[in-house]
Amino acid sequence: MTDELTPEPDRIDGAPHPRDTPEIFGQDAAQAGFLTAFNSGHLHHAWLITGPKGTGKATLAWSIARFLLATPLADSAGLFGAPPPVETLAIDPEHPVARRMRSGAEQGLFVLRRPYDDKAKRLKQEITVDEARKMKGFFALSSADGGRRVVIVDAADEMNVNAANAILKILEEPPAKTTILMVAHRPSALLPTIRSRCRELRLAPLSVQDIARALDQAGIDTAGQTDALAALAAGSAGEAMRLCLLEGPKLYAELIATFAGLPRLDRRRALTLADSAAARGAEERRKLVHSLTALFLARLARTGAIGAPPSPEAAPGEATLLARLAPDSAAARRWAEAAELIGARARHGAAVNLDPAALILDTLFKIQKTAAA
Repeated sequence: MTDELTPEPDRIDGAPHPRDTPEIFGQDAAQAGFLTAFNSGHLHHAWLITGPKGTGKATLAWSIARFLLATPLADSAGLFGAPPPVETLAIDPEHPVARRMRSGAEQGLFVLRRPYDDKAKRLKQEITVDEARKMKGFFALSSADGGRRVVIVDAADEMNVNAANAILKILEEPPAKTTILMVAHRPSALLPTIRSRCRELRLAPLSVQDIARALDQAGIDTAGQTDALAALAAGSAGEAMRLCLLEGPKLYAELIATFAGLPRLDRRRALTLADSAAARGAEERRKLVHSLTALFLARLARTGAIGAPPSPEAAPGEATLLARLAPDSAAARRWAEAAELIGARARHGAAVNLDPAALILDTLFKIQKTAAA
């Protein structure tokens, strides 16, 4: 069971956990692919759920786990033969399995994820082999009832080498009636032998409409910023939630206003922006400034490459600014090179604990210099 006060690596602060999210939007193809395999009677023992971060991979994993644990095994269908094909993963929220999963008391489910370090009072940076080894006890304890067992690994690309090898041994000799669901943001980071033993379910970026529906389901008020959130989140409902909760659209609009006169930089706005992100307790805002600046540079490069600003516009005046600063493919290359250089300098500055305000100003001045060139 999970203490409500203990941080969870697979939860966005201010948003429901994937286990508490009842509906998945925009991923009908992935759900249909799994159900086709289930209805065939030859369900693969391991599934790799991939796709951009924030597109519903964890929600799909929890939905599949809930479905499998609440659905009788074929050999227990009774006197009337095999049940008819299943058309949905949906399970009644009041089903005993659903209730036990919400409370963390479902004995047929094991979740492998980054653990919380009680001494350091923070989440560990990787999934350790000690966490992976706990599965041995899970399989021993849960085998007595003879029912299904499900393991969720979230995220698989966060396992260290020893944990990955422990998972590989299980994939090579899977326990009976067990399904392993591995969420992976970067499947290329996994061992090839792990990938080869899994069937893949790839999730696609979400549409503006699906992002709006996901935010509404999570109870997050977008305040009429759905288009801006969708543009900034690049098809990721999780990123849209994070941006909304951190007032990302407002901050991006501030960046666009700061850059509006480039190659002349609005220094007053630049100083205000840097000071606000350097204040004590503003760590999340600092990260957001750097990530939104990187996004601005990426949108500049894309504008020059395709000959038109991305749609929809992410802030008032953005399209005009992008078209002016990146009119052609040559400008696209310059902005792409600047993005790589600026990103490297920002990462180095953060690693050596440079003054946050100075680091942000350095980034803004580099953008000004590129615009002037």
